[in-house]
Amino acid sequence: MDNRYIVVFDGVCNFCNSAVNFIIKRDPKGVFAFAPMQTDFAKELMVKHEIYNADVDTFLLIKNDRCFVFSTAALEITKNLTGLWYLFNVFRIIPSSVRDAIYKLFGRNRYRLFGRQETCIIPTEEIKSRFIGLEDS
Repeated sequence: MDNRYIVVFDGVCNFCNSAVNFIIKRDPKGVFAFAPMQTDFAKELMVKHEIYNADVDTFLLIKNDRCFVFSTAALEITKNLTGLWYLFNVFRIIPSSVRDAIYKLFGRNRYRLFGRQETCIIPTEEIKSRFIGLEDS
């Protein structure tokens, strides 16, 4: 495995796929790689990091062999994006239990709000190297 930070996301969620594209556009150095949670690779990562209660509303970031979940994962990602996105880390002053409750509420309703696909994302050739584990899905 390479030394990129790995974002595990719901590969059939339209909002999640848009978030992946958002990150890619603001990550010109390619520090992030992406793994749909429906793949064996992502499932193995979740077991390795003892994430046993993962559901489709789970969003993970594996960075320097640490696992970040939910809102903390999203805030940690902003640290490495171009632009002023790192300023969102001011929200860390809010307890993670409060941030995560809001995150989970949104997560439970995102299919209804944004829709979903029947199958996982199939990246274009241009960004295919940014995805890990797609060959097994």
